Amino acid sequence: MLDFSKGFKSLTFCLCALIFIGLPLQAQGLPGQSKSKKLIEYSSQFQPVMAENGMIASQEEHATRAGLSILKKGGNAVDAAVATGFALAVTHPQAGNIGGGGFMLVYLAAEDQTIAIDYREMAPKAADRDMFLDEAGNVDQKKAFFSHHSSGIPGTVMGLLEALEKYGTMSRADVMAPAIELAEQGFIMPYVLHDTLKRYTKRMIADQTTKTYFFPIEGQNGPEPLPVGSLFTQADLANTLKAISASGAKGFYEGPVAKQIIDAIQAGGGIMTLADLKAYKTVTRKPISGTFNGYKIVSMPPPSSGGVHIIQMLNVLEGYDLYNMGHNSAAYLHRLTETMKYAYADRSKYLGDSDFVDVPLAALTDKDYAATIRARIKDRQATPSDDIAPAPQLPYESHDTTHFSVIDRAGNMVANTTTLNFTFGSSKAVMGGGFLLNNEMDDFSAKPGTPNGFGLLGGEANAIAPFKRPLSSMTPTLVFKDNKPFMATGSPGGSSIITAVLQTILNTTVFNMNAQGATNVPRIHHQWYPDRVTIEPGISIDTLRLMEQMGHNLKTNSKDPWDRLLGSTQTIMRLPDGQLHGASDPRRPGALAAGY
Repeated sequence: MLDFSKGFKSLTFCLCALIFIGLPLQAQGLPGQSKSKKLIEYSSQFQPVMAENGMIASQEEHATRAGLSILKKGGNAVDAAVATGFALAVTHPQAGNIGGGGFMLVYLAAEDQTIAIDYREMAPKAADRDMFLDEAGNVDQKKAFFSHHSSGIPGTVMGLLEALEKYGTMSRADVMAPAIELAEQGFIMPYVLHDTLKRYTKRMIADQTTKTYFFPIEGQNGPEPLPVGSLFTQADLANTLKAISASGAKGFYEGPVAKQIIDAIQAGGGIMTLADLKAYKTVTRKPISGTFNGYKIVSMPPPSSGGVHIIQMLNVLEGYDLYNMGHNSAAYLHRLTETMKYAYADRSKYLGDSDFVDVPLAALTDKDYAATIRARIKDRQATPSDDIAPAPQLPYESHDTTHFSVIDRAGNMVANTTTLNFTFGSSKAVMGGGFLLNNEMDDFSAKPGTPNGFGLLGGEANAIAPFKRPLSSMTPTLVFKDNKPFMATGSPGGSSIITAVLQTILNTTVFNMNAQGATNVPRIHHQWYPDRVTIEPGISIDTLRLMEQMGHNLKTNSKDPWDRLLGSTQTIMRLPDGQLHGASDPRRPGALAAGY
């Protein structure tokens, strides 16, 4: 990303002009233009991938092709999703994993039913709320981020297998075969994986096992990953996947693989035990749902905060004529920013694992409550974050994540988001297992009121407790139009996941953009604290000046860690005639949407 002081002004203007010219008039929201009755516009330079029988969009091309091969063999969306998930554990170790956890939404067309599968990590039995505090009572970030204490009990393996057993149609062996082949026979080291490994070398080579697996070359300047274009094989990971294929969840949570996990954690001073692994369970939950301008939005409930706040923000924004404000105009972005502030303020107080705390879901997603927020938003003036607090009268009732979406010919949909938390998780690997551990314990509020690794504030509702699941921003989401499947979407991006998904939904449902156009246009992000708006390149310099005049603090300095490309959505749309349109986000290289 570019700095204003180094030519950003002229480039931003050019990018914005290209985007503006390429979008249809209906998407531009020009004054005096009547709103098109078409559901989606295609007169854009951004064109989606099109297919009729099935579609997958994921962050890594080998994983997409693994899932697509299952669709072509007659598998349904769940079969393909599980194949994609296990393949990502091989080819996208930055976030794809068997050592982490996540959330899956499954829509079954024949039953007209959506199921939310929570396979989020859990705190070990010996965890306590002060485990990351030092003697002075401050958070020990090294321990919370990069120690063997930072790993929660992994849920990915059980989550994927449970989805397959309950809602899939193919055998475990068939669905896992592509991932095993990729690990055993290898794949060509891509630039994106090589580059990511290089950027995290210092952290990763601190663990001898991680160094052995990912930095096998001793270069002039120290350990290096395999060069781009070389064959990357992972024999230990292949053996772990074979154990899971042969024995199911027991092949991971019990037996030799389980012992490898616990040996690695306890050798590093961690507290997880074999009994913790054996005690892990997924939870099937009732999805969060709401309505927005005639669309039905279905998303993940707590411990995801995403679904709740997607519905909350859409409820607020439904009261504005967003279309006639114009896409990414100052008026539009002002309302968007202010709405985000209120949602993230509520997140800090009320959201946590609903198995441990009462989360006021009905109140937070109530349209009357949204109206009270809307009434506080000034038309031309930003409200400082210091003046916004979590709602006091409610009745109390990560960064390198990865997402993939699948829709099959029958209209079954899967939206799945999974993570290790940080890029490569804790950077601690399991000797003999071939995979990395998560550092999801940082997603708890180690000390209420103290920011986590993504700058997010949390409260008592998200305090650490044994077998509790940490709060997450992961937001797999399904959208329906006229009670028929319309879109599956989601994103990585840590705290910006929720706002990336929100803007993708708005781009399609308000501005009639096709899947690729809705993906490519610039995004913004505000999370209450710190009080600043992250702005992607491509938004008009004049718009940015108007926002500054309203009192918004804009962050566009490329050296600032908060200034980054926001999210990497993987989106599939299903049109009324059944045609499928897929879009992988260009913000991160290596992604692929493919269908047949």
